[in-house]
This record gives sequence, structure tokens and C-alpha cells, in this order.
Amino acid sequence: MELSLHRLRMLRELHRRGTVTAAAAALHYTASAVSQQLAQLERDVGAKLFERLGRRVQLTELGILLTEHAEEILGSVERATLALEEAQGTMSARLTAGVWASVASGLLPTALTALAADYPGIQVRTKELAPEATADAVRDGTLDLSFVIDYSDAPMEWSDGLERAVVAVERLHAAVPAGALPSATVPLDALAEHPWILASPKSHFGRAIRIACHRHGFQPKINHEVEEQSTAMAMVGAGLGVTLVSDLGLRLLRPPGIDVVALAPPLLRTVSIAYRRTEIRRPALHLVVAAVQEAAAELGLGTEPALP
Repeated sequence: MELSLHRLRMLRELHRRGTVTAAAAALHYTASAVSQQLAQLERDVGAKLFERLGRRVQLTELGILLTEHAEEILGSVERATLALEEAQGTMSARLTAGVWASVASGLLPTALTALAADYPGIQVRTKELAPEATADAVRDGTLDLSFVIDYSDAPMEWSDGLERAVVAVERLHAAVPAGALPSATVPLDALAEHPWILASPKSHFGRAIRIACHRHGFQPKINHEVEEQSTAMAMVGAGLGVTLVSDLGLRLLRPPGIDVVALAPPLLRTVSIAYRRTEIRRPALHLVVAAVQEAAAELGLGTEPALP
């Protein structure tokens, strides 16, 4: 019998999440792809591993037994990988990082170009995820590291199993239709009477901005709910409302018809890299962190956390 590590990882996620849909979302596959792989795992084992109970999937006794061994097997594989990485120093490593648009475009090109010049054996692959999903993917072992955000008004929940290294502290700026505000610096409540373009409260960004507005004495009047900063800025350029955009977000393509106005007092957010806490030091991972910190420093972004 040959057991696929890929399928064992899917089995582990199914046991943790309870549904194929949730397991697929955690692993960034379609539900049908996960179902097919789990069915193949049953064929590989030659025994029934699952029973359907409505929308949920319950593991049989054999399924639970295999899951317990899967935890040990996958943990051993990770420890072996880390040990080899340590034994090889920093000469060779392959890491997968969780990113989102503004860090992928604003920080990674400079950081990875410098890293490749100094340490060509370190390969960094990326997966774009929603910022609020990246820490879970690191915790589950899907990613080696990920970018995460803390807002001054809404720090993220943290896991004891994760470490984080601050790479940048960004300011948030008001993006408004050209000529909408007479001053180059305004308090947040100067935007209270304007229509807003903002991400949903399910997102960390959307939730943090709503909390900040409430702290400044108003509820934003949201006319358009969109998730991407580039989309929000395009709508601002068309005169449809105001939004907030980060330092890195301003490095995205900025459409015409927008004024960027500083906020006083400033709203800040801390960009960090999260990674799993391990007994074995991972020199390649720490070199990636250092390269990103240097790229952020070149942009004038500090590393003092913007936390309460």
C-alpha cells in the first residue's frame, strides 16, 4: 500500500473541518477535487474511510485511525524537511508564502530579486489569499509563511503556535475625488458626510475601518462594498465616494481623478510575516524575512508595531 502525502493532508483537513467544502477552502482546492482525491485514498487503502451524514462527512473507525497516523506522518515529514534545511544551511530551500495584492506588488519584487542574487538556492513560491485567511494556512501547514495585518484599532487574534516578525508599518490615507477636500491633511471625521466605498465587515480591513470610524464618532455611509483596493480607487476616481488606502496600496495603479489626503492623527497598520514556531531554526525563512524588511525600509516604512 502506498499512501499519498497529498491525500493524507486532505484527510487531516476533513477531520478538522467536518465538511469537504471547508477542507477544500482551507487547502485552496475545489470541493470536487478534494472529493476525488479522498475517494482515491479509499481505493488506495481498500477500506471505507468516510460516511456521509447530510452535508457533513463522518470518519469511520478506520478513517479516524488513519487520520491519527496522518498527523504523525505529516509532522515527521515537516521535521525531516526542517532538519535537512538546517543541515544544508541556507543553500537550498523551497518555501511557500501567502500574500495579497499590495504586498505582492509593493514588497516582493524588490525582496525576492535581492534574495535570488545573494541566495539563488532559496525558492519562494506565493499564493494569493485574503489577509484574514493567511495565518490559518500557516498554522495548518499549507504555507511556510504568510503576510498578516494588525490595525491600530483592530489587532488580529494570534495563535500560540505561530511567531511573527514585523516587516513594515503603513499609514492609511484618504482617497477622495479630486477637489473634494480643501486641505492636504484632515481628521477621519472629515469624511463622515461623504459616501464611502469600503470592503465588507467580514474582512479584517472592512471591520477595522468601521471600528476606527466609530471611535471618531460616526458610522460611514457605505454606498459601494468592494474588496479590492484597486477597484475602490477606480470608483473614487469616477466620483462615487471616498475610501482609505495604505502606503503599499498607493503603489498600485492609481487612476486619474483622485486626491490622496493624509489623516491626522494617523491610522496605522502593521504588516508582519507569520511562521510556525519550531524547535529547529529555519535560516532560509529568516533570510526571506530580512529581505522583505530591507525592501520595506527602502520604501521608508518603519517596523515599530502599530498595536495598542
